[in-house]
Amino acid sequence: MSGIHEFIANEVKNNDVVVFMKGTPQFPQCGFSGQVVQILDYIGVDYKGINVLADAEIRQGIKEYSNWPTIPQLYVKGEFIGGCDIVREMFQAGELQQHFQENGISVRAAS
Repeated sequence: MSGIHEFIANEVKNNDVVVFMKGTPQFPQCGFSGQVVQILDYIGVDYKGINVLADAEIRQGIKEYSNWPTIPQLYVKGEFIGGCDIVREMFQAGELQQHFQENGISVRAAS
């Protein structure tokens, strides 16, 4: 396993919720990354954002790691959930919140 895949595996294993994204949670650099951040912020989940634009190796490595061609990518408890469309659909259906809760990750109650 290359160094970059090791780094990715480590981040995914050691953080309950990780988003590999363009930009940072404070300053998303693309609309899709921004949407995922908005959804996670809305449901009040703690997560780690990893900026793939800061490192071309990570940007390429994460696509190989997940076998998924696009960024952002959401991982929960080491499991790849999906990209923006999947996250948005799961959120709208209430499945994302449920998935977090089933994995022992607290979400903010909907107001």
